Amino acid sequence: MILPIYTYGQAVLKKETEEVDESYPGLKDLIQNMWDTLEHSGGVGLAAPQVGVGIRLAIIDLDSISDDEPQYKGFRRTYINPYVEETGDDTETLEEGCLSLPGLSEKVTRPKRIRVTYQDENFEEHDEWVEGFLARVMQHEFDHLDGIVYTDRLRGLRRQLMQNKLKQLLKGNFSANYRVKPPRR
Repeated sequence: MILPIYTYGQAVLKKETEEVDESYPGLKDLIQNMWDTLEHSGGVGLAAPQVGVGIRLAIIDLDSISDDEPQYKGFRRTYINPYVEETGDDTETLEEGCLSLPGLSEKVTRPKRIRVTYQDENFEEHDEWVEGFLARVMQHEFDHLDGIVYTDRLRGLRRQLMQNKLKQLLKGNFSANYRVKPPRR
C-alpha cells in the first residue's frame, strides 16, 4: 500500500524515534508499504517518520541509479535500529533533496565514510564501514530517525536563505508527484 509522505512541519519529523524488536506489530507490512511508497515516489531512501511512524526503521534503494553507478545494481536494503557509530575525517559537500521537503534541495556537507550498526529485516546484526554515495544516503535517512532533516545541517547564509522556502512549504505552497500529508495550517 502506498502511504502518504509527511512533509516538513509534521511533528513526527522532529522527534527522536524508538528502537523496535521482532514483536513490533505489523512490522513486515510496514516495511512492504514503505517499499511501495518509495517506489511510487521515485526516491532512493525513506525513513519511518516520513510515513508518520516514530520507530528506528529506514529503507534504501540505490538500484535506480545503477545505470550511472553499476556497483549499486540490485541494492535494496532495510535498516532496523541503525546508528552511525563513527565517521571518517574527510567530508564532501553535495546537493541533497528530501521527499519530506518537496521541490527543495541544498548543498550539505557530510563525512565521506561512516561506520554503521543495524539489524536487517531478519534482525541479524551488522557492523560495517560504508563510503561514498551510500554513506551519504544512510546519514540522510538515519538523521530522520533522530528528528533531523537536512536543512538542520545548513549554516550561515545558506540556512537563512532556506528559511523562506521552508515557510512556503509550511503554507502548502509546493507540488509533489506523490501522496503527501502536510501539517495542518
